[in-house]
Amino acid sequence: MLKMVLTGLLLVSTQIALGKSAVDVDMNFRLVKEVAPTLRTESSSTADHTKFEALQGPFRDGPEVTRACLSCHTEAGKQFMSTIHWTWEGTEPDTGRQLGKRHLVNTFCTNARGNEGICAQCHASYGWKEEDFGPAGLKWEEVVDAGDPNNIDCLVCHDRTGTYYKSPLTEGNEACSVMFQGKPPIDLGEAARNVGSVGRENCGTCHFYGGGGDGVKHGDMDSSLTRPTRPVDVHMDADGLNFACTRCHVSETHAVAGSRYHVTAKDNEGTGKPGERRNAATCESCHGLSPHPIDSVAGVKLNDHVDRIACQTCHIPAMARGGVATMTDWDWRTAGRTQNGEGFKETNYTQGDGTHRDTYKSIKGSFEYGEHLQPHYAWFDGRIRHTTIDTAFDPAEAPIAINRFGGSAEDPNSRIWPFKEMRTVQPYDKGNNTLVYMHLWGDDEDAYWGNYDFARAIEAGMAHSGLPYSGEYGFIETLSYWPITHMVAPKEEAVACAECHAREGRLAGVGGFYLPGRDGRWVDWLGVLLVGGALLGVLGHALLRFASSARRRAS
Repeated sequence: MLKMVLTGLLLVSTQIALGKSAVDVDMNFRLVKEVAPTLRTESSSTADHTKFEALQGPFRDGPEVTRACLSCHTEAGKQFMSTIHWTWEGTEPDTGRQLGKRHLVNTFCTNARGNEGICAQCHASYGWKEEDFGPAGLKWEEVVDAGDPNNIDCLVCHDRTGTYYKSPLTEGNEACSVMFQGKPPIDLGEAARNVGSVGRENCGTCHFYGGGGDGVKHGDMDSSLTRPTRPVDVHMDADGLNFACTRCHVSETHAVAGSRYHVTAKDNEGTGKPGERRNAATCESCHGLSPHPIDSVAGVKLNDHVDRIACQTCHIPAMARGGVATMTDWDWRTAGRTQNGEGFKETNYTQGDGTHRDTYKSIKGSFEYGEHLQPHYAWFDGRIRHTTIDTAFDPAEAPIAINRFGGSAEDPNSRIWPFKEMRTVQPYDKGNNTLVYMHLWGDDEDAYWGNYDFARAIEAGMAHSGLPYSGEYGFIETLSYWPITHMVAPKEEAVACAECHAREGRLAGVGGFYLPGRDGRWVDWLGVLLVGGALLGVLGHALLRFASSARRRAS
């Protein structure tokens, strides 16, 4: 029987041969660790929702809350259902290919399709239809009734009590970890009467925990940003500027500025005129095109760098700086091992905040983590190129880039950007040389998180989406890249000049241009000689003029 997301607890048995665990840190997402929410002020809303008759409840389920919200916010439903947060879909401009979570493969749990019971936990909706996973498939249109705005989950973004949470939308089988054991039922009325402007933990319930755990996917987003210190993020510093995500990711008609699919790599407009540029989430839209004070030669030169170097390259010296590790490597080949017929996990990494992280899980394989990591640097024009489920590749060219960046030194709209590089060894179709969809989650015999059978899980996942499968799978190394733009350090901790202008510096692998201090010592020495020669010439000329003047005075 399906445990509905808002009416109780999801009690999923955990098979851990080394002992039953009440809380699995790497799967314990969508929980606010501290009940007191951020940015809760009396002026955060222009209305006191505790006084609204429509919100007094009681409410039987989430859609009843949404219906009450829409009775006042009459256009919000139509607005939200046109955004990528609802559709999980976008179009690649130059190819017309469909992007978004509905379609893409990734280097984490490989795909959302066929696994919506767990993946759609991050979708701001209710209304999942309980059907068996089978040959007929569970189409996306059946997951959420696209025509009913009452299925929108308003509370996941606007709850300000810190007590609201989402659990998986369908049951997994016994191999899946406990995620919400012991959580109390949600008081929907209390949450509805205490809604407000979006706080960092609201966005973080999904974005901090993407990929299956805290900090797993993004090197610059994790739970440390809920209440960060100044060294972790100078803008979100809880005791300083205390910016909410929406301070930069401005929302107009529920469409949030900023996109991982279409990044503004180089902003040529700057701050614009007062009242303009409400849809930009760039450093330049706030700090302008010449952000450094022109009070020294250094400031002038730094502003000269802005044309070809992203602000993030200098002002985010390292990723995962808040005590939460980010995943760097994932190897699916080792998944499926059991002890006494049961799945198990190994916990051999302790991150900066003292939390222990799993380094092996029967359902997922082996992991590696890192903290205070130097980003990968490359030219970037803002376009991410995606390898989709129907993209054929040559296995000899591995590692295969699942998403890769474009750009070059010759392109005036490209700049040098920082990225997180993620390595994964994951299944692929050896006959067709394409990636695969795996059916992971579900209370059925085909789900890998229960049967540990790659062949069966891949066959089911491909059939579910009506895709060709040769019946022969292998494993291939893949890469994915994530532009780094959060965890901005204080200016005094920005990257120093010598860290890049060096033969083995940060930009050692970035080509297409001449970098003083890195490229060709004879050129550097020639430059030194030319400058030195010019100085000597000026000094010699001054001495000759001094001597000539002295002779004239003597005569």
